[in-house]
Amino acid sequence: MSAPRIDYQAVFAVTPSPYLVLTPDLVIVEVNEAYLRATGRTREELIGHYLFEVHPDNPADPDADGVRNLDASLQRVLRLRRTDTMAVQKYDIPVSGRPGVFRAKWWSPINTPVLGPDGEVRWIIHRAEDMTEFVLTRSLRPKPEDGGEDEGEDEGAGRAAGGGGERESIEAELYTRARELQRLNEELREAHDRERRTALALQEAMLHSPDLAGHREIAVRYMPAARSLNVCGDWYDVVDLSTDTFTVAVGDVVGHGLEAAAVMGMLRSALSAAVRAISEPGRAMDVLSLYARTFEGALATTAAKAVVDTRQQHITYTSAGHPPPVLARPDGTVVLLDQATNPPLGLVADHLPRPQATVSYSPGDTLVLYTDGLIERRDEDIDVGLRRLTDTLARHTCLGPDHLADTLLTRLGVAGGGRDDIALIVVRL
Repeated sequence: MSAPRIDYQAVFAVTPSPYLVLTPDLVIVEVNEAYLRATGRTREELIGHYLFEVHPDNPADPDADGVRNLDASLQRVLRLRRTDTMAVQKYDIPVSGRPGVFRAKWWSPINTPVLGPDGEVRWIIHRAEDMTEFVLTRSLRPKPEDGGEDEGEDEGAGRAAGGGGERESIEAELYTRARELQRLNEELREAHDRERRTALALQEAMLHSPDLAGHREIAVRYMPAARSLNVCGDWYDVVDLSTDTFTVAVGDVVGHGLEAAAVMGMLRSALSAAVRAISEPGRAMDVLSLYARTFEGALATTAAKAVVDTRQQHITYTSAGHPPPVLARPDGTVVLLDQATNPPLGLVADHLPRPQATVSYSPGDTLVLYTDGLIERRDEDIDVGLRRLTDTLARHTCLGPDHLADTLLTRLGVAGGGRDDIALIVVRL
């Protein structure tokens, strides 16, 4: 039997918790009956209006911070695209038909994003459980004088609390501490956001490849580990050496975060400078290895570099302890470029020339360089991930570079980020 069709609009309308739906511009587009009852508003007063136009702060309350706190939560939802749960908020509600009159209200809000097919936020579901009765019956706040309730109701609320002043005092203290923790949490979030924005701006500057803009046949992807600060120690680079020669490179510094990103920036710049002076990738990697030995954070870094000669149609490559680049043919043949591999940077005390190897290519072939986050998984041998990569390339090598790059991330299960950082370069030769 087929499952019955569900009228989700009807379900939403009668859901017992108060809900409203917002656009990314914070315009109210839908509201359920429970929300109308909790706020005493009508659909006409809410639908189509900017949220903070219909729910402003109470001007008579010097400590009102409902707009500031709710807006901060909603902005986090839009930026991070994940649910944000707020502490209990005192957020007074305007009394319908009585301009300037507000009713004291406490809420427990949760804001949840609804993502579209592109992964961007299409709507925000705002759920606000009404905590006013809970707060007032426990005497956690003085009974409001502007809410329309009389002294008899206040006395009844006091009797309902029960248990004596000691319990009420403890509950009041807990409520106060929760508010203090929320304020501190907001400050920490703001500090984290500033640090993150600074780190991302720094990393973007360090990864700038001016020559990349002239290569429509090259696609790059850069994905920090899903749980990191959104900066990482992996890198990529594209450098034009002449009108018919260019080089591509990827590297992987041990670790994550700001320290690894700083080391990455130094090594990437050093290799980019070296290859401009020394076109042979093996010799350029020698220079980088010597440089890596001068500071501890660079030791054990892996890197792979390939120089593409479009006139002679060959690739010269070298690897310092890095997963091998891959050359895929249009017929599905896949070749691992693993004939010029040496230990990671800075680990060999005796200075020995690093090997390099050359392989021919034909127009339409695809060269892929990547870091180990693309293929390595904690619960399996790295060869399994490498086979997954080569099998995917064999089946999809006819795709354009951008489409192929996205397909690789999807098929290898890291389109939304993985446990490790990822840098990926796809070159259509």
